[in-house]
Amino acid sequence: MKLARFTQGGNTRIGKVEGDRVVDLSGLPGVGTSMRALIRDLETLRPALEAATAPSYALAEVVLQAPVNDPQKFLAIGMNYRKHAEEARQAGIPVPDSQFWFTKQVSCVNGPTGDVVKPSFSNQMDYEIELGMVIGRACRNVTREEAPSVIAGYMIVNDVSVRDWQKPSFTIGKSFDTSGPTGPWLTTADEVADPLALEMVGTVNGEERQRSMTGDMIYDIYDQIVHLTRVMTLMPGDIIATGTPSGIGAAQGKFLKSGDVMRMEITGLGQIENRVIADAGAEAPSSCDATVPA
Repeated sequence: MKLARFTQGGNTRIGKVEGDRVVDLSGLPGVGTSMRALIRDLETLRPALEAATAPSYALAEVVLQAPVNDPQKFLAIGMNYRKHAEEARQAGIPVPDSQFWFTKQVSCVNGPTGDVVKPSFSNQMDYEIELGMVIGRACRNVTREEAPSVIAGYMIVNDVSVRDWQKPSFTIGKSFDTSGPTGPWLTTADEVADPLALEMVGTVNGEERQRSMTGDMIYDIYDQIVHLTRVMTLMPGDIIATGTPSGIGAAQGKFLKSGDVMRMEITGLGQIENRVIADAGAEAPSSCDATVPA
């Protein structure tokens, strides 16, 4: 299934996407309004969700929202694609010899078509296409063999980064409001035959900037789950951004500016498209001026 949150007639509900329509699931017992809660109970609710056929709306008539708008955790791994690590190395940036994790604060979560606000005090905003996975059940100390069973599904993540604010703190540089576009929906794990054989393409204003296969990861998604669950309990709805390939703006000197349109597409998962807009807020001093891609 392709599970979505959508707004129609002023109300935001949960539905499933079938072709060019979204079936409204909100009237089914147990569905409610929280995708995180639905994910927790997905296996119990699945028969009713799969059988539902109406009411439905054309996708053109609704606004798709972030599939999971209230995750407890939004975690991301840095420099996890071989070519991306090499472009960082060539730029003189140390490449970690183990998994390198940071947090995007959950307040940055954005939808598949939401505007991304560029801070007025930085000219180093960057894009990063990533495969996002969403955890399906509470889990700790997961083995590699068990790892596939704890994934509820997949979606696209654009790990928007403000590079100059990233130097003193990855969390701060990665957590600006609106800097976590996700979507367009959650494709349940049973519909993704091999998450390590998906093509990723990222463009800015129609110009291709990133193209890779998810199989180029240094630490694949199962390694990531094993590593993280040695430290913490992952919960239903937690979002994990699994790394970006080469072609980021920092490596090319092509940072985002107001009016740019970022389009990110992954095989079988759809596409998200977000416009960069200027920050209408007050000026603030920049914390630093170094570029630190991840």
